[in-house]
Amino acid sequence: MIERRVDLRSDTVTKPTEAMRAAMARAEVDDDVLGYDPTAARLEKEMAKIMGKEAALFVPSGTMANLISVLIHCEIRGSEVILGDYSHIHIYENGGISTIGGVHPRTVKNNEDGTMDIHLIEEAIRNPNFAICYPTTRLICLENSHAHSGGRCLTAEYTDKVGELAKKHGLKLHIDGARIFNASVALGVPVSRLVQAADSVTACLSKGLGAPAGTIIAGSKSFISKAKIVRKTLGGAMRQVGVICAAALVALEENVGKLESDHKKAKILAGIFFSEGLNKIKGLKVDLASVETNIVYFEILEDSSIMEIELFKYLEAHGILVMPEGPLKTRLVIHHQISESDVQYTLSCIQVILFFFFGAGISRNRKLIIDCGSKNIFYF
Repeated sequence: MIERRVDLRSDTVTKPTEAMRAAMARAEVDDDVLGYDPTAARLEKEMAKIMGKEAALFVPSGTMANLISVLIHCEIRGSEVILGDYSHIHIYENGGISTIGGVHPRTVKNNEDGTMDIHLIEEAIRNPNFAICYPTTRLICLENSHAHSGGRCLTAEYTDKVGELAKKHGLKLHIDGARIFNASVALGVPVSRLVQAADSVTACLSKGLGAPAGTIIAGSKSFISKAKIVRKTLGGAMRQVGVICAAALVALEENVGKLESDHKKAKILAGIFFSEGLNKIKGLKVDLASVETNIVYFEILEDSSIMEIELFKYLEAHGILVMPEGPLKTRLVIHHQISESDVQYTLSCIQVILFFFFGAGISRNRKLIIDCGSKNIFYF
């Protein structure tokens, strides 16, 4: 029987806090499809202020938020959007911009820090004089923080340069800011400054902030007016949505201040601060420079005897859940419901499993019973 559970699969796995549940129970609500839900309006007003935009809109998910934004900027089917080859929109959102919007993605290589080289972005912009053959470039998308790069943060200065390039060519700039609050805290820069150059931006409420659901889109008043229509078209308009928005308001008040602690725990887990950490465990490798926020990737070295499937199996048996990202790569994400004790427990379990199971050369046919707290192991 598992006595302890440490869920590191994502920061989307958090449970609503008691304060969120209480706020949801007493939320003042009305029909938001008709535009009358007061709690949704309060959340949208607050998020527009935080993001430095004229208006904002609550939608059910980040995928829908990005899709709505792309559809508005690329109203003509066959338009083209420039985005990173490892961006969330390109890889993890079901190709919705193409299947639903008829928008063609043109990828540019993401660097290790999540950026795209400015000159490569400019080279990817289609020549409008050859529109007889080319799709028309209408949008550039950035992602901040950049999940696939380990939660790396894009600086305001970099985003400004992309924004200047977009304006030079008459394009729009959209920022997928699913973890924009993490980037803001890590860089020590207000969210509004990080997205100042963007025509539209999204911010997930259910990742680092820990709300149960939802994403905000922010932009100009005219943009948000169009977004409301597209949200309805996609089935994302909901009635008494203030019940969900109430929890998001609590998340804004209580959890933004916890992100710095999340980042510290991620660095402890990776092995940046102390003598212990994933990077100190034989057979594992962590790119420490990539650990800027709450995401940690570790790689299982190819020349080691470690079988990742077995590692995951034994971790799960001890209540630790992680996210495989490939045959030799694993993702762990810290959130406000992970304590420093959970981090130490996770490290102890991984150390014990790797040392005794793999390092000690124990046969894989023998069953292990591991006490990660005392680091004792029994096998038969």
